[in-house]
Amino acid sequence: MCRLVGTDPAALASHRRIRHEVFVEEQRIFDDSDGDGRDDDPATVRVLATVQGEPAGTVRCYQLGGGTWQGDRLAVRRRFRRAGVAVALVEAAVAAAAAGGGDEMVACVQVTNVRFFEGLGWRRRGDPVPYADGRPHQVMVRALTPSGPGGGPPPIRRDRGRPARSPSRP
Repeated sequence: MCRLVGTDPAALASHRRIRHEVFVEEQRIFDDSDGDGRDDDPATVRVLATVQGEPAGTVRCYQLGGGTWQGDRLAVRRRFRRAGVAVALVEAAVAAAAAGGGDEMVACVQVTNVRFFEGLGWRRRGDPVPYADGRPHQVMVRALTPSGPGGGPPPIRRDRGRPARSPSRP
């Protein structure tokens, strides 16, 4: 379902199209584009999720410094929001950051998504802060350090308890 985008032009186009659809057209967080300097940085890791071959969602992550990684621009197309795509994307970003030597990952999420992230093992850091459009976002953090035998990031909790459903069609 999830794969690293790399330099594949079609996957990069899907990554950008999904972000534009969600952050500019639907949520109106950005006026024209959500693009920034991280988009041109070859060190930025981009993950694309597909459902039955159709691009469904995306996320990106990058190293901030030391062992801290930032995850951001998690975007899932509306009709795939109950298909487990967001969980798969967060898992993929966490795994990429851990594989990149990270020991902690941070994300600034819309306050409506805080409980979702908490259910995946993230915790709040500080109080909500205004984001690009003034909407409050919460800084969340998740440890990536080994948690026991076998190493790797701590297991992602699956507290949400809902089985993945097939995407709804408009």
